[in-house]
Amino acid sequence: MSDQGAAGSARVSGLDLHLIRCGGGARAGLMDAFREAIRSGRLLPGTRLPSSRALAADLGVGRNTVVRTYSELVNEGWLTARHGSGTEVSQRGAESVRARPRLRAAQALRRPVHDLRPGCPDLSSFPREEWVRAVKRAVGAAPLDAFGYSDTSGRVELREALARYLARARGLRTQADNIIVCSGAAEGLRLVAAALAASGVKAVAVEEFGLPAQRRTLEKAGLAAPAIPIDTDGADIAVLDGRPNVGAVLLTPSHQFPLGVALHPDRRAAVVEWARRRRSVIIEDDYDGEFRYDRAPVGALQGLDPEHVIFLGTASKSLAPGLRLGWLVVPDHLVDAVAGQKGETEETVGFVNQLAMADFIESGAYDRHIRAMRSQYGRRRHQLVEAVKQHSPASSVGGVPAGLHVLLEQAGRLTSADGRQAAWRRLAVEPLDLFRHPESRSVRDGLVAGFATPSPSAWSGALEALVRQLP
Repeated sequence: MSDQGAAGSARVSGLDLHLIRCGGGARAGLMDAFREAIRSGRLLPGTRLPSSRALAADLGVGRNTVVRTYSELVNEGWLTARHGSGTEVSQRGAESVRARPRLRAAQALRRPVHDLRPGCPDLSSFPREEWVRAVKRAVGAAPLDAFGYSDTSGRVELREALARYLARARGLRTQADNIIVCSGAAEGLRLVAAALAASGVKAVAVEEFGLPAQRRTLEKAGLAAPAIPIDTDGADIAVLDGRPNVGAVLLTPSHQFPLGVALHPDRRAAVVEWARRRRSVIIEDDYDGEFRYDRAPVGALQGLDPEHVIFLGTASKSLAPGLRLGWLVVPDHLVDAVAGQKGETEETVGFVNQLAMADFIESGAYDRHIRAMRSQYGRRRHQLVEAVKQHSPASSVGGVPAGLHVLLEQAGRLTSADGRQAAWRRLAVEPLDLFRHPESRSVRDGLVAGFATPSPSAWSGALEALVRQLP
């Protein structure tokens, strides 16, 4: 290669420099490439560089070009060279990355003193040892095809395990062919929204309080998302009869987020009847449906009519969101349409986590973990309710004993004073207004506080800090 080459990449003794040389001659281009790599932080202070002979051979330039480049960069302060120690990036390179720790420090200052975010589990209680054993067993027994490109609907081992688990634990009526594995609830809803829009659906009704990201997902797919009022019996299904343009409805029937109510049995039956009559579908977001503390969990709506309900589940609340594991249970007539939204070659969840989750379920470890966390979270919710009664009698805890959060309400506005707003931010609790649909006419006000996120050792301090801020 001529010394006037335009680009090159050096890989020497495991060090990949990825140097892209500019025009204007090999030496000038190489110097610019080193300066840019050091400024950007790709070459950090203390990084030892290849010998001049090795780098010249890799880049196809003369050794003298590299020697002169190193020498001039040493003179400029970019590199240091010591006899017998080779050439290294100097501390001058730190100038380009010093701002990063400051940014991280600023972010750290904004972290809550206590983490009472709604909808997040206690990550310190993740069953590491059991999961590691499941991963080892899964990888050790994995068929060769698991290491290749997988079915975008997910590994059959996980889909079969989920079909059995969901049938006995959540009352679903399904089989593996109706299950699509996805990388969490957000992707699952995206797939469903795209499929519904492609089928001609124009609007999906949503609860007047809910996750704004879900409404944005529907709207991004070109779907209108009108609001349904919520009362103590859950979503007011009767309003759907007056909305002929609505082709589907998104509900959290087992434990409404964030108000915490359960959909009344009469309304469960009514929404299924509406879907049958209108040939529409219900999107059932199970959210934190496994966690009920005063009784057995409410069975999934899907069990009433598998052909008119799309069930959306996830391991984000039961295990950890970082696993990126979710699943859709889809009616026969929609399976191909929903699965087709992933594309023919689109990646799905990695096979290791899929097979590990299948093993985790089949071994009984998942059930044991759910039972343990149900007991822990149930105690925490009870302690929170009792603490609120004792320290703030004017406040109330709304919703059924379930899930990972509560709604705190009071006759006055809990979120009005600026000083109190700052205190809520330090606890990571969220105002109810954050989850309010723009069409909502509700005058309800309150705070949505999670009780699952703190580790066991941090829980008592977090609870004390919360009730101390209540009026």
